[in-house]
Amino acid sequence: MSEQREHWKSKAGLILAAAGSAIGLGNIWKFPYIAGENGGAAFIFIYLICIALIGLPVLIAEVLLGRSTQRNPVGAFKKLSGKPFWIMIGSMGVIAGFVILSFYTVIAGWSIGYIVEALKGSFSQFSDPGISSSYFEELTGNVNWIVGYHTLFSILTMWVVYAGINKGIEQGSKIMMPVLFFLLVLLVIRGITLPGAEKGLAFLWSPDWSKISGQSVLIALGHAFFTISLGMGAMMTYGSYLSEKDNIPSASLQIVFLDTFIALLAGVAIFTAVFAMGQDPASGPGLIFVTLPVVFAKMPGGVIWAVLFFLLLTLAALTSAISLLEVVVAYFVDERKWKRHKAVMVFGFVVFLVGIPSALSFNVMKDVHFFGKTWFDNADYLASNILLPGGGLFISIFVGWIWGFDKVLIDLKKGSESLFTKYPMIIQAWRIFLRYLSPVMIMIVFLHSVGLLESAMHQLRTSWVMISLVCGLLYLFIQSRKK
Repeated sequence: MSEQREHWKSKAGLILAAAGSAIGLGNIWKFPYIAGENGGAAFIFIYLICIALIGLPVLIAEVLLGRSTQRNPVGAFKKLSGKPFWIMIGSMGVIAGFVILSFYTVIAGWSIGYIVEALKGSFSQFSDPGISSSYFEELTGNVNWIVGYHTLFSILTMWVVYAGINKGIEQGSKIMMPVLFFLLVLLVIRGITLPGAEKGLAFLWSPDWSKISGQSVLIALGHAFFTISLGMGAMMTYGSYLSEKDNIPSASLQIVFLDTFIALLAGVAIFTAVFAMGQDPASGPGLIFVTLPVVFAKMPGGVIWAVLFFLLLTLAALTSAISLLEVVVAYFVDERKWKRHKAVMVFGFVVFLVGIPSALSFNVMKDVHFFGKTWFDNADYLASNILLPGGGLFISIFVGWIWGFDKVLIDLKKGSESLFTKYPMIIQAWRIFLRYLSPVMIMIVFLHSVGLLESAMHQLRTSWVMISLVCGLLYLFIQSRKK
């Protein structure tokens, strides 16, 4: 590459950018409602265990792959292995970033749209969730509305990435993340000062173990994996802009902490307001765009708080979106020797075009189905259920088994010498988690997400099919190491 590769100017730049990638709609939108549906604090406790066992070990591995190679996901596997299979695994990350961004910008556009709707005073008419739901369907059914905000959000994403790593992503993250945190703190303060807010706090922090089931554990396991952007190449790409003096375990731990902390704060902000206004905390995906507008309509100064909340949601979505576009851009800059500006403009526009059918899936194309799903649902299913778990699974296998763990430790030690000296047991624990526990748990997530877990468990109870499969995989790993 003719251009000198950029690096983060500071550790804070990486942490804020990577945390921004992890902190997205999943934290503000998804986490509160799945917690609401699965027992509040009891679910949170299980989620924290899952993120420690699966999220953190794989995150360290993914960032390390990027730092060690100074390349994008495809280039990283090409440099360390060169085998077509592993290059294909790297390609999965690039494709995942492309696919996710194509429909992510559609949903993120809604948050911008709701800022405008709040300023217009549209929420004042929402006396109950039924009215709010009808209005939401009316908005998403409007082609001009949904495509327009999809366009606007896509332009914002391209603008940040176009500016580069230091002047764009790093500088943008240093501005957006503190603003995001400030807005969230304001919303938390407002929530806990509302009459009846203590019910929301009790719901969030008082465990209801009666609502915990095997399904709840699987949901917690899946969210722990998806929430910190694993398997899509974003963390590997961000890791490639690190220098050897950077402490990867420390940075990864801080990223996981910020991601989890923001999710918990969002839960406090949302649940206190929802309970105070007498709404349903377990209202599913509609919690953000259906239930909360009703809450704001009943709240004193609701217009202001609605604008602040959806601005928060927009910033969270934007920090994630720029990392997804950067994955695709980095590939073409590193491997195809494109100029950054060209890569951003071309593929930002292509992602935008591919996202239009996702936007139309809520209106003119809602009855157009492929494999029984709309375009939007298919894109979401492909990325969330196949590409991401597959990418995370093979990253853990590659770092844990194929790369050579002696080489892994040599690279990991750079910048984190004190950890190896003072806490060697932590390194050993990471090795065990990465090699054995994480692949098994990710496989469980994958089987559950594609609806095969129950069938697989039945086969395990009645035959040796699963045992044979595991033995076959282990044999392939051993053979790969020999080669």
